[in-house]
Amino acid sequence: MNETEVLEFILMGFSAHSSLEPLLFVIFTFIYMATLFGNFGIIVLATADPHLQTPMYFFLRHLAFLNLCYTTAVVPKMLSNLISVKKTISYLLCMAQSYISAFMGAAECIILAVMALDRYVAVCHPLRYTVIMNHHVCVRIAAASWTLSFLVSVVPLKLSLPPLCGPYVINHIFCEVPVLLHMICTDTSLNELLMLLSGISTLMLPFILILVSYGHIIGAVIRIRTAGGRRKAFSTCSSHLTVVTIYYGTGMFMYMRPKSSYSPETDKFISVFYAVINPMLNPIIYSFRNNEVKESLMRAFGRNTLGKAL
Repeated sequence: MNETEVLEFILMGFSAHSSLEPLLFVIFTFIYMATLFGNFGIIVLATADPHLQTPMYFFLRHLAFLNLCYTTAVVPKMLSNLISVKKTISYLLCMAQSYISAFMGAAECIILAVMALDRYVAVCHPLRYTVIMNHHVCVRIAAASWTLSFLVSVVPLKLSLPPLCGPYVINHIFCEVPVLLHMICTDTSLNELLMLLSGISTLMLPFILILVSYGHIIGAVIRIRTAGGRRKAFSTCSSHLTVVTIYYGTGMFMYMRPKSSYSPETDKFISVFYAVINPMLNPIIYSFRNNEVKESLMRAFGRNTLGKAL
């Protein structure tokens, strides 16, 4: 069958655990609502509060935006299938999920690397920080990050994805590149190589930049003489390090291994973590581990309370 004749796929999701589907629907609905509320809240706070008009929160807004895009491309259809007898996904939506997940995944890797670079400048060059990371520079870096993410994810996928073969059954929770490799009619060696190269450019290179940045940050912090100064310097980086550890650990496991090592149930768990749970955790981590966000929330709720009292 030609690729253009494919109208829909069977998306198995959690059908092997059908008795758990009602419970999973409730859990994932709660997670999705929390993700929308948390990431939208970060965007609103970082935009409205003058105290958060800094490069770190500028890039955090971009991280929150891509989390919203990523999870919205995946979760609504997953929820629909959890309560549906016919568990299918249209060809167009499947391709959209594949492209969006690749694009947003690459963008998250690059933006996390940019945020590490921002922390390096803040800790290692504090007196020149506002000059080096001024608003115009941040806008250019953000534009370059999104453009590069598109070029290393969407373009290679469009150029290298051949026609798909039946049976059109996807034993996964949503459509993404590693899963589609199992439905390619021809030899997938070239596609696996391209996915590995893409993984190196979008995962490993940004990760190396993060490691180098934090190597310099640790060196600078060690030279700080007071314990309070060291604690303050590390506190500005702890949230970012937590997010990097969670995201890169699951992303490397999923995208930088051969097709032969795939395990459907394990892959579903990993995908749920980085596509569903991780977007919810990011705003929580940045809120509870960041004094600036806590203070901004207090100011916002304080103004609202005062307004109601008056």
